[in-house]
Amino acid sequence: MTEAYATIVFLLVLFTLLGSSIWIGLALMGVAFVGMELFTTRPAGDAMITTIWTSSSSWTLTALPLFIWMGEILYRTRLSQDMFRGLAPWMRWLPGGLLHTNVAGCTIFAAVSGSSAATLTTVGKMSIPELRKRGYPEYMIVGTLAGAATLGLMIPPSLTLIVYGVSINESIIKLFMAGIIPGLVLAALFMSYIVAWHFLRPDQRPEPEPSISFGTMLAESRFLIPVLCLVFAVIGSMYFGWATATEAAAVGVLGALTLAMFQRSLSLSTFFESLMGATRTSAMIALILMGAAFLSLSMGFTGLPRALAAYIDGLDLSPITLIAALTVFYIILGMFLDGISSVVLTMAIVEPMIRQAGIDPIWFGIFIVVVVEMAQVTPPIGFNLFVLQGMTRHEIGYISKVALPMVGLMLVMIVLLVAFPQLATWLPENIRQ
Repeated sequence: MTEAYATIVFLLVLFTLLGSSIWIGLALMGVAFVGMELFTTRPAGDAMITTIWTSSSSWTLTALPLFIWMGEILYRTRLSQDMFRGLAPWMRWLPGGLLHTNVAGCTIFAAVSGSSAATLTTVGKMSIPELRKRGYPEYMIVGTLAGAATLGLMIPPSLTLIVYGVSINESIIKLFMAGIIPGLVLAALFMSYIVAWHFLRPDQRPEPEPSISFGTMLAESRFLIPVLCLVFAVIGSMYFGWATATEAAAVGVLGALTLAMFQRSLSLSTFFESLMGATRTSAMIALILMGAAFLSLSMGFTGLPRALAAYIDGLDLSPITLIAALTVFYIILGMFLDGISSVVLTMAIVEPMIRQAGIDPIWFGIFIVVVVEMAQVTPPIGFNLFVLQGMTRHEIGYISKVALPMVGLMLVMIVLLVAFPQLATWLPENIRQ
């Protein structure tokens, strides 16, 4: 009865605070504070101070602002133009033509930026006008870009995976490695959709691109070398055990600054703009994490997570049934909260459940990222929809409709993860220490 009462109080206070437009981090702290006052004898203020300091002083968390800064620096370079020039010669011969640059460009930029919005903006500001100029259908340009940009949440360095790892105290490097193969498989699914469009809608194909020599293709590929070197420096250093996630993030920042300097796009103003952009994003995420840590402590005192885990265990659900239920739950939650907020808000409850069911937390991290990716392109709060609306001037409803096939492919990705869990677990198990 106490757990049921606590659940009602927590939800009532949470929805009241969120509905009043209070910052999510402060709303989580408010819920936790009320829980501490009502259900424990421990001084709420002392508990809040201790918990917030402990959660925010984590060395692992240092990687977060560094990776954000790396993405902010690269966003202000000529990387989008260079990637399009380097990818276009190789994509033009594929069925579907230059639409593949949306997916390939997002895949590459995702490997140097943990943000879906940054990936979408960087790739879209170059690919949208180029593809329109060549006569590709608008719904394919917008739809494929909306879906492919979500790869920024899965392919390392993923900010969502960092937040998830810190929330449940799992290895960030293992989570990063777990995201590589599923990210590439999801990119392949997106590209297969473009190939299917090419053959099913031949009347919508634009004029074929003029043929170019193999030497010209190789020459244009030189524009991809800097970003590919940066990808190897960041991800390769973690895989081979040369650097921790935080050290790899520092290497990434230095590499991004070097790349910007050689492109002559690094000035004092862009340097401070990138620094302030990273500071704002990092502060927002840090506040959410502080609130989530305090809420986890408050819920722990009520015994709610343990009671819920025991209840789920008593239902004797199979892991697949539990995953199906959580998929629906996170899709609904993602309609109203951004991805990082969805993760930190639910981990105190969901983590005991998945561990009780025997689900690998590394695998579950990749699963939750795929579901959060869906939330990025589903109304009413899908963040990528708002970014695309600003870039294309289309209505949210139109963008949601053309992105719907991408959501379907993400559901296919969940089925593949359940059927072949090794997609997410093989690489972390074989990482070099």
